[in-house]
Amino acid sequence: MYAISKIHQGIALIYGALIVSRLQPAVAFSPQNAWSRKTVLSKTALNLRVAYQGEPGAYSQKATRELLGDQVVAIGRPSFESCFKAVANMEADFACLPVENSLGGSIHENYDLLFRYDLTVCAEHDFRVEHCVLAMEGVKVEDIKFAISHPQALAQCDNYLRGLGITPVPAYDTAGSAKMISEGKLPDLPLGMTQENTCAIASDLAGRAYGMVCLKKGAEDNDSNFTRFLLLGRKGIDQYLTKSTPSKTSVFFTLSDKPGALYKALACFSLRDIDFSKIESRPTSALLLRMLKFQRDKSGNYNDDASMPRFRYCFYLDFLSSINDNNAKNALLHLKEQVDYFRVLGSYPTNSGLVGPIADAVEELKGQPEVDLSELSLVSLPSETNELKPMNIGIVGFGSFGQSLAAEMKKSHRVSCMDQVDKSSDARRMEIDFYHSFERSKFLSGLDIVILAVPMTCLEECVKSLPSEELRGKLVVNVSPLLLPAKKILLDALQDFPDIDVVVSNPMFGGSIDPDTVTADLWDGRTMVSEYARVSNGPRCDRYEKIFKNARCECYNMESNFHDATIANSEFVTHLMGRLLNRQLLPPALISSKDYKALSAIGEAAEGDSFDRFFSMYKYNDKAKDYLNILRENLADIERQLAAREAYLEAKADMRKIDRQQLLAETRLLLQELAQGGTLNLPEAGSSSNDQQFPGDDGEASRNLTLDVK
Repeated sequence: MYAISKIHQGIALIYGALIVSRLQPAVAFSPQNAWSRKTVLSKTALNLRVAYQGEPGAYSQKATRELLGDQVVAIGRPSFESCFKAVANMEADFACLPVENSLGGSIHENYDLLFRYDLTVCAEHDFRVEHCVLAMEGVKVEDIKFAISHPQALAQCDNYLRGLGITPVPAYDTAGSAKMISEGKLPDLPLGMTQENTCAIASDLAGRAYGMVCLKKGAEDNDSNFTRFLLLGRKGIDQYLTKSTPSKTSVFFTLSDKPGALYKALACFSLRDIDFSKIESRPTSALLLRMLKFQRDKSGNYNDDASMPRFRYCFYLDFLSSINDNNAKNALLHLKEQVDYFRVLGSYPTNSGLVGPIADAVEELKGQPEVDLSELSLVSLPSETNELKPMNIGIVGFGSFGQSLAAEMKKSHRVSCMDQVDKSSDARRMEIDFYHSFERSKFLSGLDIVILAVPMTCLEECVKSLPSEELRGKLVVNVSPLLLPAKKILLDALQDFPDIDVVVSNPMFGGSIDPDTVTADLWDGRTMVSEYARVSNGPRCDRYEKIFKNARCECYNMESNFHDATIANSEFVTHLMGRLLNRQLLPPALISSKDYKALSAIGEAAEGDSFDRFFSMYKYNDKAKDYLNILRENLADIERQLAAREAYLEAKADMRKIDRQQLLAETRLLLQELAQGGTLNLPEAGSSSNDQQFPGDDGEASRNLTLDVK
């Protein structure tokens, strides 16, 4: 329902729930959660794939090979975040990324990405940065006029380059600079650059990768140039750390804005003689600020502006101890009591140490041949190559919801549908293959995604009617107004088939669909709330969600129980009010306000929406009857207030009528006296009108006033 969904877009709980679901504080991994080599390492020829940022031959690749061996499959990625995504999507086993340099300081982007992605630090490596002067074969040092490289690398070799009169030319990457020279694709400016007079400042590995000669090794001005790299994976390795293993633990936390808050946090470690190796503060990201604000609002503390200043700071702390150490455990428990938000980023061996299945894999790889650098290029991961391939999507239930989904999905994917009712004419009009319910096997054959667009009351029967064996390896998506009941039905029905991915979603959309406009942009500006209930193929789920993102739909990930406790309730109330606002209550008006138009839109959308969908909101929502009772009580209360106000106004009008009659009588007597030209006796101040005496009455007037009447 468009009008309804637009109202819900402004609900701040959506943002809060999204943030809370993504930012649950991490805890120490227990031995029960220990992963085996099969779950962490991909099944490739070399059995160990690591993503790094940059072109082949980059310093990050060299650091990866130093840490894990020359036999590792190093996957070059264009950005730091793409490395995080590769690991999160299980397309790489690990990512090896820099976090700080001894000369340039911290690489804040990667620290921020550590907070945003649920990856864990598994190892660290201090890499000695040694800049090499690379040139084409036959070129001598005295021939070089230009040097191209990353600006930071050029700055670190400034004395060497100036001493030789070489002009520095900034480029996007160190290894990329060597690639540019080897391929003859030099920048247009400055003029005069050729392969014969230009060198690259890069690693010796880049020289090997692009067939260039190293004219000078160690061209940097400072030989204490080290970069610290972290090896990031999906699971922690702390269960493999022993008491004899030199270990380090990285944590992230935020503090309340109170005096001494940082001192108290650090005291958790100093009181237990735990040493630090790093502490750094960063302005809190917007994502974390929204989460903290949401938590504050949930507590009802809306007006405490001092607790939410414009600048909040988060802290990254490395301490020299394993999370398995009792002192460290107690320190972290103590720290959790002192901070607003807390997360363990990982506990791992120091000094390039490797433990557990990582060490075993590296040891096995030592017998493999070294990766041929001449064949390296930026690797396209499966999720990126699959982006070009359309998916096969089947929709079960081809009512208004099913047709609205098909209208958008058919733009870039192959769509088919199945329904118990003959919807073949609608399918032909939309150029979609239609299958009857008795053709289930034929319908499911070759599908990547199966969407269940049936009423909640029919969902369990629908799932059981589908052959589970033919759903294996597919993604099953349910669309319904409540997520938790749908999630339970699907997981219970498919519990024996863990290779069937399950996603529950609520496309906050409704109303009747005009057959002539069904292919229009129906999803622009609407809201989609989903939970990945059970997923093994993350990239496929991301591609499904991307359909709606490309349609400019606002997509949010939210836990089912939180959705049903917040959004589902507000949506039921909105649909309920829409059904109450029928055309008799909201007749068309020649001129109307924005509020009236909004109410009319809600009423019209609810009138055209499926009653089965509304009934599902009622049946599976425990609070639905409570809302109906509240509505009745509110209506009765409004009626009582209206009746009381009406009685009050009638009584007030009666009193005014009596006072008016008395005043008219007194005025009439006064006018008669004036007409007779006599003396008018007025009462003294403070006396009542009943004590007033006119001429001709017995008694004396307190004051005489003679008036001439003409």
